Amino acid sequence: MHVRSVAVTAGLPAMLALLALAAWAGDISGTWTGQINGPDGNAFNLTYSFKQDGDKLTGTVAGPQGDPIPLEEGKVNGDKISFSVHVEFNGSTKFTSEGTVKGEEITLTTKSDSGDLGPMTLKKQK
Repeated sequence: MHVRSVAVTAGLPAMLALLALAAWAGDISGTWTGQINGPDGNAFNLTYSFKQDGDKLTGTVAGPQGDPIPLEEGKVNGDKISFSVHVEFNGSTKFTSEGTVKGEEITLTTKSDSGDLGPMTLKKQK
């Protein structure tokens, strides 16, 4: 029995470290906003409404026209997020985004079928 309690005690720090990492990542559910440059070089606002359920990320993004577009393939892995959206404009275009969460900010990089849209910073709205 002494050997078993040593094994359990030895595994306890690892389990606590995993729980601390999960708590540190936090829940990103809520409204986040940022600006990105369009193909013409003009900046426009995007508003993301995220809903996190464990490692699953759902929600919408709304652009200048205000119509919400559903997020697809959304994932959360620690402080990393990823998702995609499909936009119907002169055919269908898929935008794939990957980001890093740091407190009240998310640094997001978005790519489309036609190229990289570059980085943007999202800020959580209160």
